[in-house]
Amino acid sequence: MEKVLLDEDYAKVLYLPEFKIGKIIWKRKPNEEEYKIPFLKLLDFGKHTQIDNFLSDIRNQGVVSPKVRKWFETEALPTAIEECKLKRAATIFDGNIFKKYYLDMLIKASGKFKMPLKTFNSEDKAIEWFKKEMSKQEV
Repeated sequence: MEKVLLDEDYAKVLYLPEFKIGKIIWKRKPNEEEYKIPFLKLLDFGKHTQIDNFLSDIRNQGVVSPKVRKWFETEALPTAIEECKLKRAATIFDGNIFKKYYLDMLIKASGKFKMPLKTFNSEDKAIEWFKKEMSKQEV
């Protein structure tokens, strides 16, 4: 059963314990402070609950500024991997060229940490990938 960690007009943050997924659903384009809050909520939650998988639905997020993207790359992502032991991440997006550029930057950043980040056009496909990757670890 999913646990709601945050529900604001700009984003909803959930934890899905069955697959240890921290999930952000963006409802609209956030300002700089709003962009950070969902990630900080998950990082704080990840200090006492294991989050192996991160899922972000950015279809309603809008274009993210280089400044907040840099914050994600240099602060949120390293903290998630090093302190919270995040293993993989997936993003649901609609193919928008500006979001594709943003995602390419994030994929490159996650590659520095040897953490896979994949893009999908549906949540079901992302969760299938998480399940497949988790089953590999159990072997």
